[in-house]
Amino acid sequence: MTGKRKALIIGATGLIGNELIKLVSQSDYYQKIYLLVRRKAGLSSDKIEEIITNFDDLEESLQSIQAEDVYNCLGTTMKKAGSKNEFHKVDFGYPIEIARIMKKKGSGTFLNVSALGAKKDSIIFYNRVKGELEAALQETGFNSLVIFRPSLLLGERNEKRTGEDIAKRTYKILDKIFVGPLKKYSGIKGHTVAYAMFEMAKRKPRGLTILESDKIKEV
Repeated sequence: MTGKRKALIIGATGLIGNELIKLVSQSDYYQKIYLLVRRKAGLSSDKIEEIITNFDDLEESLQSIQAEDVYNCLGTTMKKAGSKNEFHKVDFGYPIEIARIMKKKGSGTFLNVSALGAKKDSIIFYNRVKGELEAALQETGFNSLVIFRPSLLLGERNEKRTGEDIAKRTYKILDKIFVGPLKKYSGIKGHTVAYAMFEMAKRKPRGLTILESDKIKEV
């Protein structure tokens, strides 16, 4: 029997978002799945609806959307963003605004892809932005807030990331040394993160849950 729940996915065209769509669209758990996209990605189906979005006017884009569960897989790179300000807008500004809007509209669960090493006072800009978002999300009051901190993501992206490709090759060589306390630093497949997100959405743990790479693999 098809569920009556609805979901909103941000960052649907990325590695994790793409894998997540495959999982949720093949399940009967959701009746409707909304995707916030800048342009048509060809992902629409009977269950999936693409919402063409001006991310600088999110109130308008989200006006008619109701969803119990919100998945944030949005993320960019410094190269693609072009500046620290633009990177901060994409990785912090858009997700927190969406979270606040959807909370007011009654969403109860927010699932957020962060990063291993995320910390709001980190000296590393990338980790600091991810940490700032984590901290801000904790102030929104969702019944269930689940934060995922994956290490290097493995899998085929729609876009090429040269630095990430080099890192992946290095990880393949070093992966065997990531055991015990170092296990969380080993690479993780995008599908594995997506699977954990969907599973945690169904479990709906109360309050805040943070899962680092090693724990994501155990879900």
